[in-house]
Amino acid sequence: MTHDFTDVGFLGFDVFGTVVDWRSGVARAAEPFLTEHGIDIDPLAFADEWRSLYQPAMQRVRAGDRPWVKLDLLNRENLETVLARHDADFGAITDDELTELNTAWEKLDPWPDAVAGLTRLKQRFAIGPISNGSIAGMLRLARFGGLPWDVITGAEISHSYKPMPQTYLRSADAVGLRPDQVAMVAAHNGDLAAARAAGLRTVFVARPHEHGPDQTTDLTAEQDWDIVVGSLTEAADALGCP
Repeated sequence: MTHDFTDVGFLGFDVFGTVVDWRSGVARAAEPFLTEHGIDIDPLAFADEWRSLYQPAMQRVRAGDRPWVKLDLLNRENLETVLARHDADFGAITDDELTELNTAWEKLDPWPDAVAGLTRLKQRFAIGPISNGSIAGMLRLARFGGLPWDVITGAEISHSYKPMPQTYLRSADAVGLRPDQVAMVAAHNGDLAAARAAGLRTVFVARPHEHGPDQTTDLTAEQDWDIVVGSLTEAADALGCP
């Protein structure tokens, strides 16, 4: 079955969790650092804890409690918070080490179906992130994982973080399209709900292991999204992409 996306000209993707596996990649980058500095936490648990500070940090910007800053800075601040919780010896950790570990978010493997699915979808649609990541971070992540974006939109061009409506609306405007000519592709029901409220079409991609084997959120579609699939290659099938 194909779906009528005739008027859609751009597919905007959530990236962390939908296109790439952030949990495994961050744990992989963290493991040697944690070992070297004697920090006693499982690398996967460390990745989860670092990620758990992501939404609260962005919420301070969304609420106007601090000026706009890029996600790279929020990630760095959150990294230092997590390390402090685990009694890291900051006297023995160099700034260069922290800077390098913070680039873990730019070295994440795509899900196995992601590059093939994106490549097929790109045959019919312009594609790119509508992500909370910075343009530089998204660029480096695309280079690392071979993600074939046409353009990078999202938080940095709108100076707002999803799920604020302007993140979606200014991304649509940046690619010269009305909101209803853009589809948001995400593994997170909340992201899609906000995109739909802003007038975008919606594609839900199930990623039941984004948070590991015991994930309890976003296991299924929670609304009647335009398309519901289990992979980006299935999305390409549903949209009639060769």
